[in-house]
Amino acid sequence: MSDILIQLLCIFLALLILFPIFYAFSVSLMEQKDVLSNPPNLLPPTITFENYVTAFTRTSLMRYMFNSFVIATVASISRVILATMAGFSFAFFEFRGKKVLFALTMATIMIPPDVLIVSNFSTISKLGLINTYVGMCSIFLVSAANIFLMRQSFLTFSKSLKEAAHMDGCGNVRFFFTVLLPVSKPILVTVFISSFVNVWNQYVWPMLVTNQNEMRTIQVGITMLKDRESAIFGPVMAGVVITLIPTVLVFVLFQRKIVSGMMSGAVKE
Repeated sequence: MSDILIQLLCIFLALLILFPIFYAFSVSLMEQKDVLSNPPNLLPPTITFENYVTAFTRTSLMRYMFNSFVIATVASISRVILATMAGFSFAFFEFRGKKVLFALTMATIMIPPDVLIVSNFSTISKLGLINTYVGMCSIFLVSAANIFLMRQSFLTFSKSLKEAAHMDGCGNVRFFFTVLLPVSKPILVTVFISSFVNVWNQYVWPMLVTNQNEMRTIQVGITMLKDRESAIFGPVMAGVVITLIPTVLVFVLFQRKIVSGMMSGAVKE
C-alpha cells in the first residue's frame, strides 16, 4: 500500500512540474483573444501556428539557436576534457597539497556566480572579447561539480588496476585513454549533457557580453519577442517551446546513460 501511495505522489509531482510546460505549449497554439479570455483556456479553442511563424519572422531565431549551440557545445567539450583530467589526478595521484587543492576546488561551488559577474565582465571587456564566442564561453569552460563527479567515478576503480597496468608497461597517458575513458562512457555522457543543458539555458552572461543582434543567444532572443506596448504571449510561448526542443530531445535520447552515469559517480571514497 505504501508503494502505491509513493507512486501516486511521484505521478502527482511529475504532473505538477510538467504543467507549466504543457500550458506554455497550449498558449503557443492559441489566438491572442483566447490567451486573455476569462475564464482562462487550458486547451486552445482554435489551433493556430501563427505564433510560431511570428517567432521566426520577428527575430533571427535560427541564428540565436546556432549561437547557443556553438557556446553550449564548446563549453561542454571543455568541461568534459578538464573534468576528466582533473578527476584522474585527484583519484590516482598522490602529491603535496592534493587535499588542499581539492578542497579549494570544491569551495568554488559555494561562491554565487552573480558575485563574480562584474569582475568577469571587466576582464572580458579589457581583453576585447565582447560580442565574441570566446567571451561568451569563457566562464563556462570548467565546472568544479563536474570535477567532483569524475573524481568520484574514478575512485570506483581500484588503484591496483593502475599498478598492474604499469607493470605491463602501460604509462599514465595510455592508461587514461585506453583503459579508464572507454569504461567511463556513461559518466562522460552525463557530464557532457548536463553541461550542455546548463550552458544552453544561460541568460544573464550572454546578454551582458553581447550588444550585436547576430551574436545573441536563444534565451536572450526570446525576450525580443515581447511587445512593449501590449501583452502578446503567444509568440513568446512559441519561442519557449522551440527552445525546449533540443534539451528535451537530449534527455530523452540519453536518459539511461545519464542515470547510470550519476549512479557511478555517487560513490564515497
